[in-house]
Amino acid sequence: MKLDKLNAKTIHAAAALSGLGTGSAVADNPLLHAVRDLLGEPGSATQAPAELLCRLVDAGLDRLPLPGGGATMARWRVLAAVAAHNLSLAKLYEAHTDALAILAEAGFDEVPRYSIWGVWCAESPGTQLSARRTAADTAGGSVMLNGEKHWCSGASAATHALLSCRDEQKRPCLAAVDLAQDGIDIVEDEWHAVGMAGTRTARLRLTRVAARMVGGPHFYTGRPGFWQGGAGIAACWFGAAQALADTARQWLTERNDAHGLAHLGQIEVALCAAALALRHAAQWIDAEPASDAARVALRLRLTVEQAARETMEHAGRALGPAIYCGDRRSARLLADLPVFLRQSHAERDLAALGEMCTESGETPWQW
Repeated sequence: MKLDKLNAKTIHAAAALSGLGTGSAVADNPLLHAVRDLLGEPGSATQAPAELLCRLVDAGLDRLPLPGGGATMARWRVLAAVAAHNLSLAKLYEAHTDALAILAEAGFDEVPRYSIWGVWCAESPGTQLSARRTAADTAGGSVMLNGEKHWCSGASAATHALLSCRDEQKRPCLAAVDLAQDGIDIVEDEWHAVGMAGTRTARLRLTRVAARMVGGPHFYTGRPGFWQGGAGIAACWFGAAQALADTARQWLTERNDAHGLAHLGQIEVALCAAALALRHAAQWIDAEPASDAARVALRLRLTVEQAARETMEHAGRALGPAIYCGDRRSARLLADLPVFLRQSHAERDLAALGEMCTESGETPWQW
C-alpha cells in the first residue's frame, strides 16, 4: 500500500474536524466513529491491548491522516479516543500509526498487509544496537543488526519495527526490521510496574538480524515529522485525562457538594487550556508542515502534562479513594497515566523550551 496516498474519503471526512469536543464531531467523522464502535464502551473490553490493536489494524482503522497533512486534529482525536478507552492500547496504537507516518515520510512504498509495527528508539546507557552493511549490499540499504534494544512496548505482538541504531561511523540511523526471523530474543524481565503493564514492554537481543535502512543518517530526529509525532503523544495524555474528568463530573454531579465542585472547576480550567493548546498546535503544524515544530511540540506536551497531573490530583482530592478503588476504568487510568506521562522529560523539556525562548527572541504569549 502507498502510505503517502491515504484514502481520499477518509481524509475528506477527517478534515471536517476542527475541535476537541465530542458530540456532532463523532457523527461527522466515519474514522473516529468506527474506532469507538469497534472498541465499545470505554473500559468494557476484556481483550488484551495487543488483541485490540490487531482488530483495529485488520479493520483498516490504523490509516490515520498524516501529521501536517491538513487533518492533524483529526489524527489526534482518534489517538485521544483510543487513550480514553485504554492507555496501554493507546501506547501500542500510537507507535504503530507513528511508524506508518515515518515510513511515508521516508518514501517507503510497501508495507505488509496486516503488519503490526513498533517504534523502538530509546537509547539506554550502556547498550547499543549496531548496524553493519552486508557484504553483498552496494546501495547501503541492507544491514545486519547486533546488540540490545530496551523499552520495546508490544514486542511480543509486533510483526515489524523501526529501531534506532548506529552505523559504522557511529551515526544515528533508523532501520526497519521484520521480527519473524532468527536472531531475535524477546526478554520480558524489566517491567515491574502495575501501570502500563498491558504494553508487555520488553528488551530485545539481536544477533545478525537482517534489516533495511530507513532514510539516511540522522533521518529519524532530523525530519519535520519527529516533533509532529512527539506532539501527538500529548493527545493520548489528553484523552486519558478527559476520561478521568468525565468520571469525576458524573460522580460530583450526583454529590453536588461545594468542595467537590471547586475541584471540578479546576479540572475544567486545566483541560480547557490543554484543549486550546492542542487545537493551536494542530493548526500550526498543518500551516507549517515543513517547519521545525520543536518549540510548539514541547510547549504543547508540557501544557497537557500539567493539565493531566492537575486532573488526577483534583479528581482524587474531590472524590477520595473511590476514584482509585471503586471504578475499574478510573483505577486503571490512574495507574497507567503517571507512567505514560514520564515519556515527557520534565524539567529537561522545560529547560529546552526556555533556551528556545531566549535564543529566538520571540514571546509567543504576546497577544
